[in-house]
Amino acid sequence: MVTEGGRIVWLAGILAPTDEDGNSLANDFAGQVRCVFRKMARQLEEAGATLDDVVTMTVHITEVSDNTAFVELRKEFFSEACYPASTLVTVKALNNPDARVEITAVAVTTSD
Repeated sequence: MVTEGGRIVWLAGILAPTDEDGNSLANDFAGQVRCVFRKMARQLEEAGATLDDVVTMTVHITEVSDNTAFVELRKEFFSEACYPASTLVTVKALNNPDARVEITAVAVTTSD
């Protein structure tokens, strides 16, 4: 997919060691991923965009064994026809010791 023109929205370093109510997600990789994608969706909405506008994302996870789970969880938020180009990297740790996933994304939208 090639996206031309539009307005660019950058989302940097979204992580979710806790849910929206402040409950710990330290031992819940799936919960963290879902919470990160919900945060992304809210931030994009505030900027006049949606998850469908995401063209690329970089995903950092702390356990290589979570790779398959991440790929499956991504399907809850992106349709197969609209998967953004992405890079998945396994790192030793993230800035918050309870965080197991961090996502940076770029969206391009035609909305003003």
